[in-house]
Formats: sequence, structure tokens, C-alpha cells
Amino acid sequence: MPELPEVEVVRRGLEKNLVGERIEQVRIVDARSLKGQTADEFASLATGWLVSEVARRGKFIWLLSEEEPEWALLIHLGMSGQALVNGPDVTLDEKTRSHLRVQFIFEDGRRLDFIDQRIFGRVRFERVCADPDGKPAGWGTTTPLLPQVLQGKLARDALDPALDLKAASEKLRKRKIPIKAALLDQGLVSGVGNIYADEALFAAGVYPLTPSSRISGVKARKIYECAQEVMRRALAVGGTSFDELYVDTDGNPGYFSRSLNVYGRAGEACPRCNGTLEKITVAGRGTTFCGSCQKR
Repeated sequence: MPELPEVEVVRRGLEKNLVGERIEQVRIVDARSLKGQTADEFASLATGWLVSEVARRGKFIWLLSEEEPEWALLIHLGMSGQALVNGPDVTLDEKTRSHLRVQFIFEDGRRLDFIDQRIFGRVRFERVCADPDGKPAGWGTTTPLLPQVLQGKLARDALDPALDLKAASEKLRKRKIPIKAALLDQGLVSGVGNIYADEALFAAGVYPLTPSSRISGVKARKIYECAQEVMRRALAVGGTSFDELYVDTDGNPGYFSRSLNVYGRAGEACPRCNGTLEKITVAGRGTTFCGSCQKR
């Protein structure tokens, strides 16, 4: 599943291509991607929509319009979603076309094609509300407006300038679950998924089954700082691609998989001590670590 760096790459692509553009027409190929919103309601809101901002918090992207301040067009890629910006002369190949769910056609002829093989993603309009702290709700927006469905459920993400690291670290230490599970809790800090949780714990030298309540305040902050660092490095190279499902808005993969230290490398040599990397299950997720560098 795409994580924060991968979704931010997509957000930047949408921002670069779509801000200032108006949707002229929308084609709903598969209404299941609307997750319960009727096709008529969706098409009515989408037609004529002028994109003013493209925002993101965690793994959620939303488009805002100054002309429709009560609504946001929410996009979640799920496990296999792709948001491809294509010119009017670009024809989707047969395989990609078979997974086309929603297509937005802009006044300049370009398209935003929402492709989703497994249909776990979503594209739907949600009413907005103001974040209680009054700060910009996420990357890409100057307003505190975020989709109402996310309020109180999705914390600020690891790379959000408005994230209070001290407060997040204190909340982390109040949990009595394994530290790996706590990192995956989107209500504490959002956007950290399986890949970057493993990488952050390795960088911080923390055993993934250590109870969060036994982590010191200094170490908790260190873990989040390591997560931030590894995500920034991933973002610089377009994110992490393991298969053809994750691509940016131009259809290009990310290359951070070449720089992963532990994730997906169980049985291989640790890049730090040359010991053998191990794999266990934490919170139902495969977890790779070094038994020597991340002491129990």
C-alpha cells in the first residue's frame, strides 16, 4: 500500500497539473469507487469544479475549490489506486483501461484517470470542517479546512510542519502496545505505514515488540525523527515501488526500494552489523529487524 512519501508524490503531481483547471466532464465507470455516494450527486458536484488547492494529510488527498468552500474532493489510493494525469491524445492500454473507475476531463482536454485494480481506494465528495487548532490542515493548503470524515480520526502526519513532536511522543509513551503497532496508529501520527515503521525502528535501534510505555521520551522523539528522515529521503526519489501498482501522476515508479535497510530483506545481511535480518509478525504485519542492532 502506498505510504506517506508515495501519496505526497502523487499530491505534488496533481498540484502541478491541476491547480487553476476546471473539470468540464466526469465519467463514472465504476460507482463502487464512490463508496456509497450516488453517481448523480458526485457528477453534479464534480462538473465545473475549479481546483484551487491540492492538500494531503497522511495517506488522504483532497482537492479544494474556492467556488465550493463547503466541499472537498477526497482521494484515497487504497492498496492499488493510481491518479494519472493524461493528455487528450493519450490512450490507456487495455489492461489499465480495464481498471479505470472514474475519469475527470478538464477544459484544456487533459484527464485525471483514477485507476484502481482492487477497488479499495475511494474518490468522493465530503463536506469540510475547520481543524480545531486553526492551522493549515495539511500539506498543500493554507486553510484549516479538511474533510469532515477525517476530523478526530487522522492525526497530523510525520512531515506536517504543524506536528507537535513533543506531544506526539508523550501520547506514544502512554500506549501499552508494541512500539511497532503504536507507530501504525494513524490517530497518534498519521502516514507511517509498515515500510517506514520498520525503517524508523531500525534507524533508532529499537526492538519492534518493545512496549511503547517503556520507551523513554528522548527515544520516542528519536523514533519519530528517524521516521521523518527516512520519509524525506524516500520522497526525494519518488517513493517506494515494489510492483507496477504504485506510480506517480505521470506513470513513473519510485526508487527508494533500493535504499531500504530492513523492510522486505529478511534473511539477508544487516547493512550495519552484517548479522542476519529476522522477520516476525506485529499487529498482523510482517516486521523485519536486526536482532543485534535492535536489542530485545
